[in-house]
Amino acid sequence: MEPFPSNDRIQLPRNMIENSMFEEEPDVVDLAKEPCLHPLEPDEVEYEPRSSRLLVRGLAEHEIDEDEEDYESSAKLLGMSFMNRSTGQRNSTTNYRQSSGGSCSAPSVRTTVICAVVLVIAASVIMAIYLLPKCTFTKEGCQTKKHPAELVYPLATNGQRFPWVKIRLPSAVVPVHYDIALQPNLTTLMFSGSIQITVNVLEVTWHIILHSSRLHITKATLTPLGSSQPKPVEFLEYPMNDQIAILAPEALLVGHNYTLNMEFYSNLSDTYSGFYKIAYNSSTERWLAATQFEPLAARSAFPCFDEPAFKATFTVKVKREQQHSALSNMPKIKTTPVTDGIVQDEFSESLKMSTYLVAVIVGDLANISKETNGILVSVYSVPHQLDQAEYALDTAVKLLEFYQKYFDMKYPLPKLDLVAIPDFQAGAMENWGLITFRETMLLYDNKTSSAMDKNKVTTVIAHELAHQWFGNLVTMEWWNDLWLNEGFATFMEYFAMKENFPELYNDDFLNLRFKTMVMDYLNASHPISLAVQSQGEIEEMFDTVSYGKGASLLLMLKNYLGESTFTAGIQSYLHDHSYKSTRSDYLWDSITKVTGGNVDVKKLMKTWTHQKGFPLVTVTTKGKQIFVEQQRFMQNMELENQTIHSSYLWNIPLSYTTSNVSSFFSSYAYLLANQSAVITLSDSVAWVKFNIESNGYYIVKYDDDNWKVLIQLLKDDSTALTSSDRANLIHDIFHLAGLGLVPLGRAFDLIEYIGKENNTGPITEALYQVNLIYNLVEKRGMLTLAAKIVKKVVNILGDKIKKQEWMNSGCLSEQELQSTLLTFACSHNLGNCSATAAALFIEWMNSNGTKSLPANIMKIIFTAGAKTEIGWHFLLKMYSSLVSETEKLKVLKALASTDDVGKLLRLMRTSLEGIQIRSQDLSLILRTVSQTLPGHLLAWDFVKENWEQLIRKFHSGSFTIRNIVTSTTCQFSTEEHLREVKSFFESQSEETAQLRCVQEAIETIQLNIQWMNINLVNLEKLLQ
Repeated sequence: MEPFPSNDRIQLPRNMIENSMFEEEPDVVDLAKEPCLHPLEPDEVEYEPRSSRLLVRGLAEHEIDEDEEDYESSAKLLGMSFMNRSTGQRNSTTNYRQSSGGSCSAPSVRTTVICAVVLVIAASVIMAIYLLPKCTFTKEGCQTKKHPAELVYPLATNGQRFPWVKIRLPSAVVPVHYDIALQPNLTTLMFSGSIQITVNVLEVTWHIILHSSRLHITKATLTPLGSSQPKPVEFLEYPMNDQIAILAPEALLVGHNYTLNMEFYSNLSDTYSGFYKIAYNSSTERWLAATQFEPLAARSAFPCFDEPAFKATFTVKVKREQQHSALSNMPKIKTTPVTDGIVQDEFSESLKMSTYLVAVIVGDLANISKETNGILVSVYSVPHQLDQAEYALDTAVKLLEFYQKYFDMKYPLPKLDLVAIPDFQAGAMENWGLITFRETMLLYDNKTSSAMDKNKVTTVIAHELAHQWFGNLVTMEWWNDLWLNEGFATFMEYFAMKENFPELYNDDFLNLRFKTMVMDYLNASHPISLAVQSQGEIEEMFDTVSYGKGASLLLMLKNYLGESTFTAGIQSYLHDHSYKSTRSDYLWDSITKVTGGNVDVKKLMKTWTHQKGFPLVTVTTKGKQIFVEQQRFMQNMELENQTIHSSYLWNIPLSYTTSNVSSFFSSYAYLLANQSAVITLSDSVAWVKFNIESNGYYIVKYDDDNWKVLIQLLKDDSTALTSSDRANLIHDIFHLAGLGLVPLGRAFDLIEYIGKENNTGPITEALYQVNLIYNLVEKRGMLTLAAKIVKKVVNILGDKIKKQEWMNSGCLSEQELQSTLLTFACSHNLGNCSATAAALFIEWMNSNGTKSLPANIMKIIFTAGAKTEIGWHFLLKMYSSLVSETEKLKVLKALASTDDVGKLLRLMRTSLEGIQIRSQDLSLILRTVSQTLPGHLLAWDFVKENWEQLIRKFHSGSFTIRNIVTSTTCQFSTEEHLREVKSFFESQSEETAQLRCVQEAIETIQLNIQWMNINLVNLEKLLQ
């Protein structure tokens, strides 16, 4: 899945597609804890008493860790005798030494002493039990591991005992094939359905446990294979884990197949997951129904074994109104009339796949198609936008041909559909054979879309097509290894771009690596391979770390092993595990095999996948010797635990070059597997530069002499190092300066050279780092100091800004630079930038929006227009009538950039309502509003006031909520705001306070406070 991209690294456009969100990427767990690497067996439920609520938790399986309220029934089972006994005691003592007058006489001294002794003994026994290690708590009390006891099972909705206690499904019964029939009603906005699941029994059992969420099941039958007599069966529901239990009338036998039939109905969802409804306007309001099942929402559309390892084949039938069309993963094989105006489409049987990849769309759609190597590729959209689909079709065909050749494996389905969905939370979703996209991620308008928009569309298509192999053909066994899907797809999107669209390839991957590090150095980060169980924990895995770090580690490994070895390893992995589920180790084993055992890839990579964070490599040069030392890079010094800090150790594939190398394309490699090492050179060198092209996932700190030489090197010759190496130096030195490890003046000294820089990457990184400082100072109300920061940048880049023209010209990199510099200039009212933009807007407005504007600077022009009352209202009117989604997105960003608080509040409320402005864009609006001085507190207040509605609409663990929380708090830098943010989330619930995004937000504020404490005085002196 491609989470919706966010440009939260900087106000200026970085054009980063996160996946997804990452949004960019989202996106559940106590983040201060490391994952449990050794899950307990059912009879080894560890009990570590901490509170009365955890006493109740200890009664059930260790894996059940949802809200405590759902354990009330289990607590009653165990505690009823105690409560009855206590009640009886209270009743028996009611008349204790009570006089006839109703007064109670005092107990004797002897009685008092005896009671005191009894209380002491009772307290001692309780403490002994309470502190007993490795205790299994069951009906019989505290049992040791050597004496397994009966588990306490939860109660189903009808009060009967539910026969399963874990969040994960049992493996006694597995699905083989699903026959699914669905009928969405786009008038009543409900759907009904039936399902027939063929299951195979691997262990003797009396029940079948599977998933169902918010479905009203009206009928259930079970039939042994070969029998024609279905037997009605009782079923139990346990909503806490979204599970149902089918109670078989007789034992289900090993090796036998059975057919489970169910009928059900439900409402079309009004969120962005499951089988959900979408309203959109053509000439009138229309409805469309679409599915979004990843990660855990297939269960809300039909009962199923909703875990990625339970792969099966699927046959889908859809009943629809005759005027609509229906799509699913496979080609349609026939359409049959059902009743007046209703027909049924039947689709061919799918390949073996996971439930989260099943997809159905029903509505009024149009398409264009093209065939390649026997595969029909189609792009669908609502009819009035079909003229924007051609670029996506050509791109998909080209990338499909490339991937088949690169993976040495044919795309296995007969068709591939790409569908633009009018209202879609994620950036895109890789459903096998039926990929769904947000409209701005698939549609391209030649008149209003910029080169940056084309780049974005191309990268998202590349990401989702890569998933057709990584994720669909070969799937992670469980969500703890989500990075196998998303990290690979992210890595491949940039690799495919570079190979097939060199004119669109830019510094996006470099920017993604920098962005990922900003999240991964937080204590609230997590290893990319992390034990997860609950829905919230799983949803939070869809974040920048899973996407960006996964991709970054693959890039580092590819450069260490060499491209041919790495590619052969990928091909081996795909061929060996097609239609199966895998773990990280399977990938490392495949790559190790192609090295001939010369590299223990598993040993190398586990130090990166099982540890959060990344290393700081300290480099000191003395004559012919380079001393290198590693430690964990930690930004938050308050949270730093030296013992844990020093225990982190990575196998780091170091790359470096020196002043003695004739070309910067030549470099050396060294594997640092210990805490420190010494590299001996053949000759003394003037300087060294580690982490060539920033292909390694680490930060480098040089000794002061080496920093001085590198800075002077770039001042003398800005092309002495590659553009990626120049951006890498800027990135590293500002992060080190933030901790006081390098003087802040040294960092500003480094960026003095960028006046000569002609590449977008280093300039964008420099402006991003300076903009972070500017935002902290401005939001503190220190406007004089903020103006001095702007003046510093103007002194460096003023001449380059003046050279920018107000037209589309040059390659992608040149257009990005133009957009970046003009955005900076107009944001700070430099020169005649704002006046020029305002004049262009007036011309466009006077033409009623028909005049053509340069697409790459269109947002800058709209933003200037939105500063006026008439301009803002004109843009809002145009937003509703524009056909181009990319143009509408630029309008929306401009509307959210106004300084008028009333208008900003109206915009946020309208988007939350989701009628005039779609709710899918709310996080973008909040992020944009937060960047303005009047809006940054307003956006945070809006989040607080509407928190309950936000988490109902987007789910608390989603990447959308993560983006909303982090973007509206990331510029706070005072103790007052820190207390306010902590207090707000703690007041909601324990679960909310422990959300990873909340922990990230709190830690970011702490880092901002720390930065100001370390550097504010130095900054003021520096800018005098």
